[in-house]
Amino acid sequence: MNALLQLGQDILQNQSFSQLLGTQLDRFEPGQAVLSLVIRDELKQQHGFLHGGVVSYLADNALTYAGGSVLGDSLTVEYKINYLRPAIGERLIARASVLSAGKRQAVCQCEVFALANGEEKRVAVAQGTIRKAGQ
Repeated sequence: MNALLQLGQDILQNQSFSQLLGTQLDRFEPGQAVLSLVIRDELKQQHGFLHGGVVSYLADNALTYAGGSVLGDSLTVEYKINYLRPAIGERLIARASVLSAGKRQAVCQCEVFALANGEEKRVAVAQGTIRKAGQ
């Protein structure tokens, strides 16, 4: 395992909410991050879809990981999410990448997919600004 991925997994272990949801860091390298979680009944809303707050959380965290991969310790300044379809399936996957980065902030994008029966369907897209912590 590379040092950046190990650092990212250590950070994730210290995020209580991420642990509650069962989030995994699947990929973490300069400019990119992939996070995922198992879709469970406890995370669904009344129509049987994964709750939008869970989708939004995973996008936000993936955006911050992507930005943090080039900035270091970072926080989300803002982000926007567009829901494209209900998240139904076994797993939720968020893939984020850096679009542009300076010394103190980065603009990142994220696509969120639901994996069902071996097929991924895009359920949301997000874009955000990530800032180096303490700036």
